[in-house]
Amino acid sequence: MKQKVVIKVFLNDQKSRTKAIKTAVGVDGVIQAALQQEENQIEVTGDDLDVVLLTTLLRKSLKYAEVVSVSPVEDKKEENKDDPPQLVWTPYAGGVPVNVIYDPYQYQYQYQYQQDPSCSIM
Repeated sequence: MKQKVVIKVFLNDQKSRTKAIKTAVGVDGVIQAALQQEENQIEVTGDDLDVVLLTTLLRKSLKYAEVVSVSPVEDKKEENKDDPPQLVWTPYAGGVPVNVIYDPYQYQYQYQYQQDPSCSIM
């Protein structure tokens, strides 16, 4: 289960910011870590995070860490049924690139050949 953890830490200088990010990213299951500098917080998102371990490691490296919130993150899946047909590129068809328009709702394919009229080979 994905969860988002917000931890309050002291971020006084660049060295402490770097330590906070390195420590947070080193924990198993972390997908993303972001700093909120105005609020002196680090926001960590991940799968099955061990919040106690993360807070303990931040306390060891930064001397202060306090858990502000732990909340689940829901996946955003949007299904848009009005998508335009996918454009599939085939490398060559008889030496000439071809655009093939694939519509999953129809069984017919439309081929559009692009030939250069100034071709000196033919």
